[in-house]
Parts: sequence; structure tokens; C-alpha cells
Amino acid sequence: MKAAIVGASGAVGQEFLRVLEERNFPADELLLFGSARSAGTRYPFRGKELEVKLLQHNDDFKGVDIAFTSAGAGTSREFAETITRYGAIMIDNSSAFRMDPDVPLVVPECNAADALDAPRRIIANPNCTTIMMVVVLKPIEALSHITRIHVASYQSASGAGAQAMAELQQQYRDLAADRPVKVEKFAYQLAYNVIPQVDVFVDNGYTKEEMKMFNETRKILHSDVKCSATCVRISSLRSHSEAVWIETERPLEVAEVQAALAAAQGVTLQDDPASQTYPMPLFTGGKDDVYVGRVRKDLSCENGITLWLSSDQIRKGAALNAVQIAEYLIQHK
Repeated sequence: MKAAIVGASGAVGQEFLRVLEERNFPADELLLFGSARSAGTRYPFRGKELEVKLLQHNDDFKGVDIAFTSAGAGTSREFAETITRYGAIMIDNSSAFRMDPDVPLVVPECNAADALDAPRRIIANPNCTTIMMVVVLKPIEALSHITRIHVASYQSASGAGAQAMAELQQQYRDLAADRPVKVEKFAYQLAYNVIPQVDVFVDNGYTKEEMKMFNETRKILHSDVKCSATCVRISSLRSHSEAVWIETERPLEVAEVQAALAAAQGVTLQDDPASQTYPMPLFTGGKDDVYVGRVRKDLSCENGITLWLSSDQIRKGAALNAVQIAEYLIQHK
């Protein structure tokens, strides 16, 4: 088994290295690829140091079984043929192929078997906010079909990558020292602020991030559900959170929803208002599961349930989900 990481120096690429080592992923050899800027950099893995190779249109992927790509949609589109030419399965973390009808969009807790039908040898990893939400929706969907979703996301700096995380930290340092604040990765200063925009706006007034939640949720769940989202960037460093309002075909009791979530794969129920127990980014960073709390009836809708969730965007929202897809493929060869 030979695996590869494309975009090894980025925040998700670094998380790939950690997750593969922690889960003892059955790769006999791991290759790292990156841009000219990161080529030559060395990273520790299983007691050795691996050097990042320059990503090129050549035969470097000959013999590679699984390639994890996280270098942006443009790079994924440009190098997809090069990566898959000799039979590698490309598990892509960008938005490049998510809505392609010939590319499965997979969250293993929801639709793992879709990964087995990949005619282009490409499997897409969904958007991080979608992944977190559908992991929680799946057990509720099993109780009663979900017809409508309203969601507000609270997305940390990590969603924009390692440089964005560093910029947020530097902004707080500069503000504390009464120095001018540098703003490059976001439209506005993020420190001590929330920005009601993640990604660019499209013609209907929503952002691309918000439309991803609409379209990807339907594809993953094989559902006609409609999802209206507002995605907000907040000044936490790592882990995203979401407030979710769900309308189902029949009324659900809070207790049955809580029981379904507590039993669900990849979900940790953390819901005890009496002791102020609920998920927060401060505590979900570095964790594998999606944490859920504040489960309650929606006062505006008889068939409605509302809840709060939080999960590590770099981990379950990106690297871990891709590795779980690869593990499923290995188990079902």
C-alpha cells in the first residue's frame, strides 16, 4: 500500500500526517507533494523524516494506491489526470469535483458505500460545515424524513488555513501592544469581530459556502431536503460550530432525538443544560467526533427540532473524513 498527500505543508496536509499516524493507517510508503515554496521541506512521520516533493506532471504517482489532495480546487483540477492516471484513487478535499455526477461525495457515517462507485477514480470530501451537519442529521433522518433545514454556522479561522490562524493570533498580539493590525486573509479584522461572510457572494445573495451546504447535503443524504444557511466567520482559532433548525415529516420528541444521537457513529451527545454542559470550540479542537447539545423543540414549528453542534474543522471537517473514506475502501476491496 502506497499513499500520498498533496498539499502536505498546509493546515489540512499537516493534519493528514497526524491522523494517518494516530490511526496506524496501513500504508507501507507515504509520499508528500507540494508547491515550489514547500518542496524540500521535511516532516516527521513514524520515526522518519519525509521530504516534500514538487508536484509535477510526471510519473511520480505510479504505484500510488490512494492520494489525499488538499491544495485547492485549481490544483485538483489541473493534476487530477496526473494523479489518477496509473490507478490511484484521489480523495479530494477541494470543491473542484463535489457536484460532479460521476464523483461520489462521501461522509462515511452517512453514505460510505457511495465511495465504491467512482468511475473517475476521484472521491470528493465535502465542505467542512456540511460534513459536521450531515453526521448529526443522518440519525435524525432515520427517525423521520427531514424536509427543511435552517442553519447558522460559526466558523473559526482554521477554515481559511494555517496562514489565517496565524493572522488571527498576530492580530490579538498587535492589538494588545497597540500596534496597527494587518488584514490579509479576511475582508476585515477578525480579532474581536464576527464577519457574516465565508467565501464569495453569488447572484442570489448567498455565499458559495452557504450554497455548498444546500447542494452537498442533498447529494450526501440522497434527499430533497432544502437548506438555508448563513455562514459567519468568528474569532475562535479552531473548530466550527453550528446552530441548526430541522423540520421533519412527523413531530419528534426531544428524548428520541437525543437517544438517536447518543447511539450514532461519530457523534457525542453533550447535552445537560442544568450543569451548563454543551459543546464549544474550546473543547472540541483535536477531537474526532461531532459534539451535539442544546437539543430542544423548535417553538416556531410543530415538527421542528433545534440543536447546537461543534466539531474540529481541520480534523473531522477535512483530514479525518478523507482518511475514513480510505479506510472504508481498504476494508471493501
